[in-house]
Amino acid sequence: MTSVCSVGLDMVCIPGDTNADTISALIADEMAIGVINHKTTATRLIPVPGKQPGDWVHWGGLFGASPVMAIRASGASSGFVQCGGRIPAPVHSFKN
Repeated sequence: MTSVCSVGLDMVCIPGDTNADTISALIADEMAIGVINHKTTATRLIPVPGKQPGDWVHWGGLFGASPVMAIRASGASSGFVQCGGRIPAPVHSFKN
């Protein structure tokens, strides 16, 4: 989604039981794509308690409704996230 979107993963509903390591890995992936493509991106993920992939969330009024997206959480992201490294922001001031 990020490779063609100017913003990134914006207001994507995910299952409420998605673990923190998986969410962290999604954010890190988004950040890496932004750095490589030299563009500003953002990630706004909405864990919705009690909802599973395919369910719909009705926000009411002008906010409309959103589907809950499936997340492949194999547990493989835990090792990467638990490393606790820091990823610095890209420095673009060195370019002309």
